[in-house]
Amino acid sequence: MTFGIYPGGLLGDDHGIVHPVSPDVPDRIIEALDRLQGDGAALSVRAYRSFSGTETPLEPPTPADPQSYLQRGRTLDLVLQFREPSGELDGWLEFVREAIRSGGPQLASIQICEEPNARLPVVDGSIPNVRNALVQGVIAAKQEARALGHSVAVGFNAVPTFDPADTFWSELGSLADARFRQSLDYVGLDFFPDVFRPIAADRLAEAVTAVLGAFRHTDLPKAGIPESVAMRICENGWPTGPDRTEQRQAATLERVIRTVAGLADDLNIDGYSLFALRDADSTADGLFHRFGLLYDDYTPKPAFETYRQLISELGRPPVVPAP
Repeated sequence: MTFGIYPGGLLGDDHGIVHPVSPDVPDRIIEALDRLQGDGAALSVRAYRSFSGTETPLEPPTPADPQSYLQRGRTLDLVLQFREPSGELDGWLEFVREAIRSGGPQLASIQICEEPNARLPVVDGSIPNVRNALVQGVIAAKQEARALGHSVAVGFNAVPTFDPADTFWSELGSLADARFRQSLDYVGLDFFPDVFRPIAADRLAEAVTAVLGAFRHTDLPKAGIPESVAMRICENGWPTGPDRTEQRQAATLERVIRTVAGLADDLNIDGYSLFALRDADSTADGLFHRFGLLYDDYTPKPAFETYRQLISELGRPPVVPAP
């Protein structure tokens, strides 16, 4: 698999934007990315840009300058959030096309919309018309990439569906046509086992297997998405904090990642991206503040070395451009 990570400090929780206690320090981020990547593995850098239909986006881009982190062959995994409050598509498709044009050769993948099936205020599932924005955005992104001759994986993501009455996937299927399915390279999953619903350590691998299997064999077919379209893990992590030790973070991430890797061939999983590189605030008690492999001052937790070793062992070698 190709591994990745979100290196910024800004994040969203179930109420709004969480700002880091201190600004991002690019030199420390680059140092950490270099150590994680090692000498023989590919690594993608996950970044987020928001479209709100105005010159000033509702959420700032994060990290602020992802291109500065694309050293040593690292590539960009760019998320385009649809945050136009009324759901109007005016300007959205040009925003998508411009992201392809400006991404350059280091843009490896582009995700259209952020969690469009989650009705939370900080993600796109709360925005009217998001399904149409998703379908049209995927088509526009692939059209632009093909026109420019750029090899960019185009996809979208979602969160696990535990409500049998949920209609997101069937409604998406009714909107999707042949152009959409022919433009789609991957579907991502954001999932956080043992974070919001406790899972016993000896049941964790079983739970991960069940969620990924249901996503592949139950959810995606409802939208007419075939098994030839890759899956990938776009966001996964486990926060430290009160009653959540650094040692358990390392063990949990290792169990989840090894389980994902073991299912990669059967479920056509091509990548995994971890959320996140560092804490927003290592002294806060909030669940969302301590997802990092590093403390907010960039000193490592044990999970940093765990992830570095997993990338070295399980990661895909970087693509070397043709001379």
